[in-house]
Amino acid sequence: MDKLKILEWYSRKDVQNNILKIAKNREVVSVFKDGNFGKRPDMISYPSDIINAVENGAVSFHCSVERWSNPMKLEPGMTKENLDELRIGWDVLIDPDVNDFEIAKISVKQIIEAFKDFGIRNYYIKFTGGKGFHIAIPFESLPKKVNLKPTSKQYPELLEKIIGFLKWYLEDLMREALLEIGTTNEIANRINKKVEEVLTNGKLDPFKVVNLDVFGSRHLFRMPFALNEKTFLVSLPISEKDIDKFEKEDAKVENVKIKESFLVKGIEGEAEALIIEALDWATRYKRVEKIISELPSLPRKKVRKIPEQFFPPCIKRILEGMNDGRKRSVFILINFLRNVGWNNEDIEKKIYEWNEKNYPPLRESYIRTQLRWHFRQKRNLLPPNCDNPIFYEDMGLKDKCEECRKKGEVKNPINYPFLLLKRFKKKSY
Repeated sequence: MDKLKILEWYSRKDVQNNILKIAKNREVVSVFKDGNFGKRPDMISYPSDIINAVENGAVSFHCSVERWSNPMKLEPGMTKENLDELRIGWDVLIDPDVNDFEIAKISVKQIIEAFKDFGIRNYYIKFTGGKGFHIAIPFESLPKKVNLKPTSKQYPELLEKIIGFLKWYLEDLMREALLEIGTTNEIANRINKKVEEVLTNGKLDPFKVVNLDVFGSRHLFRMPFALNEKTFLVSLPISEKDIDKFEKEDAKVENVKIKESFLVKGIEGEAEALIIEALDWATRYKRVEKIISELPSLPRKKVRKIPEQFFPPCIKRILEGMNDGRKRSVFILINFLRNVGWNNEDIEKKIYEWNEKNYPPLRESYIRTQLRWHFRQKRNLLPPNCDNPIFYEDMGLKDKCEECRKKGEVKNPINYPFLLLKRFKKKSY
């Protein structure tokens, strides 16, 4: 692509506006046709900054995962303490790296499903302009503090736990999804590897097929709407519904119509469930610090099994089967049943019975993964509180929550059966 066409692309007002939106508080670096990067640190604040860079040979722009109070104060060799002071946020950016476009799409869809499992709806997807895609959650969706420490100061260690957990959580689901498109031998051939290179303990290891790397501080990624310096394709945000039909040709400058944005809006606290699960996983497997202090949990206590007649209206409604919110329902049900004295065998039986009432039922592999994860926990997570709109109101359970409150002070579904039992003065059931 010649310089005139590159300049023409970056002269588009819609392109400039979208680049400038994400450039705020980020380090932004020019990338040239030969792949070399421009000076660091650098930033762009105005349309003229973009045009001047292109006139000086820039083909692409890469920006930081981290957000800074002043990117121009960054220096080589800064200590973590100094970086932490300067950093005001960071986004969860996931970069599934695989040299096969269909497998890249499968990876994106599985990661998105995992986000949905934990109640995250505000995520972003973009084609990189090269081999695959980026998936991201905005910093605003993370808890403001983790273990009483500002989340902004916990990069990249918290990101490492999130990605580590997602790899564990998705292993079986990813393997099954990959084997739907070919045998282990065929998958290995598609990515130009030997069969033994994609196996662990004799089974296909999805993360020897797809790499999910953890980035260090000051990591840069290609900006949305920037050109790929090798292919000259646009690094284009897309919607989830367009993943399957998306082709690389759609990212040619002459074909691009800007419909989607990238990392422009977060929903406060939406990623809390993912964070707590990731930290629990890290605690269980890596002996690192424990959980978010603000998020509720209970130590494992011996509680006699409470029968269903004492369950709150929201739980009874969920147990009738769900059309929407089925995955969120799994999270609610398992945590509720663990806290009201049900053993693992009874919980598993009930969850599978419940799933048959759903329309459509969840995948058995998903149910297995959820049960496996929760049964390994040494403590009991509480189900989300009643005032959490993502887990109740959005699932059509608002009327059940209101019905529940008429019985007394109920902040969490597990309060209900104990309140009822106490009121009826039942010491055994």
